[in-house]
Amino acid sequence: MPIRVLHVGLGPIGCGIVRQVAARKGFKPVGGVDIDPGKVGRDLGEVAGTGRGLGVKVSAHVEKAIKASKPDVAVLCTSSSLKTVMPQIELLLKAKLPIVSTTEELAYPVGANARLAKRIHQAALKAKKAVLGTGVNPGFTMDALPIMLTAACERVEAIRVERVQDARIRRLPFQRKIGAGLSRDEFEARVQQGSVRHVGLAESVRMIADAFGWKLDKVTDVIAPRIAQAPVASEFLSVAAGRVCGIVQDGTGYRDGTPVIVLHMEAYLGAPETYDAVKITGSPALQMKVAGGVHGDIATAAIAVNSIPKVLKATPGLHTMRDLELPSFYGG
Repeated sequence: MPIRVLHVGLGPIGCGIVRQVAARKGFKPVGGVDIDPGKVGRDLGEVAGTGRGLGVKVSAHVEKAIKASKPDVAVLCTSSSLKTVMPQIELLLKAKLPIVSTTEELAYPVGANARLAKRIHQAALKAKKAVLGTGVNPGFTMDALPIMLTAACERVEAIRVERVQDARIRRLPFQRKIGAGLSRDEFEARVQQGSVRHVGLAESVRMIADAFGWKLDKVTDVIAPRIAQAPVASEFLSVAAGRVCGIVQDGTGYRDGTPVIVLHMEAYLGAPETYDAVKITGSPALQMKVAGGVHGDIATAAIAVNSIPKVLKATPGLHTMRDLELPSFYGG
């Protein structure tokens, strides 16, 4: 029997997950939830753009959707903030549903989120279900993938991961999230507000360090604007020369005052090359480059979908990509 999936949150990523679930015979979308009144009451396939009706109406209420759909698992795609999604996670666990979430702060909740993570873990143990936070970044390209590559090393001295993207190929919410079109002052103000930044670099640094058994002195997360040197445009917006066309962000982990983990991300309109790369200093020294990069939206949805069978088999509690059974493509 196909795995019955409840979709909570039908933004661009949530809808991408619906499309992948609907296209694979090993899964079946049985419920959809969103607070947007323009989506409530419509067919889930129409909202998600599957090209066909799914015979499932979008609901505004999680409880009603669970009762009507009897799902095997919930996929939660509503917010980057762990604090924001806590009530939704607790509601799903109260209904004894395992959860796969694209909430970035759930991918490796440390620091200020450690207390919330403990609450989730205890609730998951009580429900006897597993919970996972994952995605392409955090969750794969800048943490799980480089961790896996070091399995071939007898010694690791340092690691540098680079993710560079031409943001013109990404959706409008992503382009806004990296500050495209803002002035330098507006960019700095949004960074201070927390609305312009990539969420998850510091968490990925911690995940890598913990995998290596390294105790870090400190972790920094530094954000800077990329300024357009000439006019540049995407399908959605135009940026004049001298204004912000994207973001440069570095997450760095230090040991004995030396940077040993560097996660460097650039996402801006007009980047001449899109790629993902890992450089491991050690024995043997390793370098890997994915030309063209790992597509952010498609891969985020795919990793969430491919992780579902592993979460259903996992022991109860809160998991990360470090301890979950290695996911792979699953078609059913």
